[in-house]
Amino acid sequence: MSSIRLGLSPCPNDTFIFDALLHQKIDTRGLKFEPVFADVEELNAMAFRAELEVSKLSYHALALLTKEYQILNSGGALGRGVGPLLIAKKALSEAEIKQARIAIPGKHTTANFLLSLAYPAAQQKEAMLFSEIESAVLDGSVEAGLIIHENRFTYQEKGLVKLMDLGEYWEEVSGSLIPLGGIAVKRSMEPEMKTAIDQLIRESVAYAFKEPAASRDFVQKHAQEMDVKVTQQHIDLYVNQYSLDLGEEGRKAVQTLFKQAEAKQIIQKITKPIFV
Repeated sequence: MSSIRLGLSPCPNDTFIFDALLHQKIDTRGLKFEPVFADVEELNAMAFRAELEVSKLSYHALALLTKEYQILNSGGALGRGVGPLLIAKKALSEAEIKQARIAIPGKHTTANFLLSLAYPAAQQKEAMLFSEIESAVLDGSVEAGLIIHENRFTYQEKGLVKLMDLGEYWEEVSGSLIPLGGIAVKRSMEPEMKTAIDQLIRESVAYAFKEPAASRDFVQKHAQEMDVKVTQQHIDLYVNQYSLDLGEEGRKAVQTLFKQAEAKQIIQKITKPIFV
């Protein structure tokens, strides 16, 4: 068969997870995958255009795409202490945050969804590439920024301060894990194929855990100029037992997020099964 287009970000957690699958270090049972690298918000946009058979997506976007996509149990980013951070050059009051220009890593990111829950009155948002947010805060283009990925390890070195850990906020108000990004598969795909892809991703994650050095070159190739230590911190933070399998706790966390989105009328009520 022709190769399956697989959308993933160049971030270390994704390249670590998918290295064995993409380079056939595991038995892929005749399936071939064509990697499509893009920032997560661009992957979200591609999914809204139904361009990818399988893709990493923000759970916020996934909540809006349940008619077209389902969620696989493996390969995602979900856990505790992994949420986005709202940062600035100086401490801001709640009133100032509500009025501030805030850089966000994309309209349909889970980070923006959590910001909307914490500060519904904050409406002056400017979407930009996640890696440009720190600079925008530093040069005064915006008063605050919502950072994700490796930036949570570097903002303090640049003299920036944390206004809120939105992951901690979500854990407090929901009692659930933080669902950041999941792996989506087209709902129209044959059930047997969905199950096979889910199993292969699980095996790819398991291989990465067993042979962590095997993916190092692939990870660093796509990590731009990221320090090796930061790369490892990134993997350690975002790749965990829930990347192997969401399990009951992970699926409940996703459902809680979606219920919150329904309650806030961010999405319409979901009627189709959301998991493969």
